[in-house]
Amino acid sequence: MSDTPIAEAPIRQLSAPELKALIESGTPVELVDVRTDEERALAWIDGSRLLDQAYHEALLRMDRNTPIVFQCHHEVRRQQAAEYFRREGFRNLSNLQGGIDAWSRLVDASVPRD
Repeated sequence: MSDTPIAEAPIRQLSAPELKALIESGTPVELVDVRTDEERALAWIDGSRLLDQAYHEALLRMDRNTPIVFQCHHEVRRQQAAEYFRREGFRNLSNLQGGIDAWSRLVDASVPRD
């Protein structure tokens, strides 16, 4: 057995147009919203789910190769969530660059900018 640590999978940064293309391709992806209930009530991306306790537990039961994209308003929460799931063994993790604001500006102007 080697003492060499196994390299962790990188957390990719997806632009809003890249995420839109991924969704439109039909690739199954978990779009995880790590904002608060109050923030989500103002604006959300169709198909996303709020990371509550039930969804957290459901994600932990998924295959570790499941594509997961985290989004919030500011980078800190989505990066923390991605790091947590990487420590749990997930290998196909991404963050939405610019969060809900970028989605509104670049993909779907009907989504309010919070």
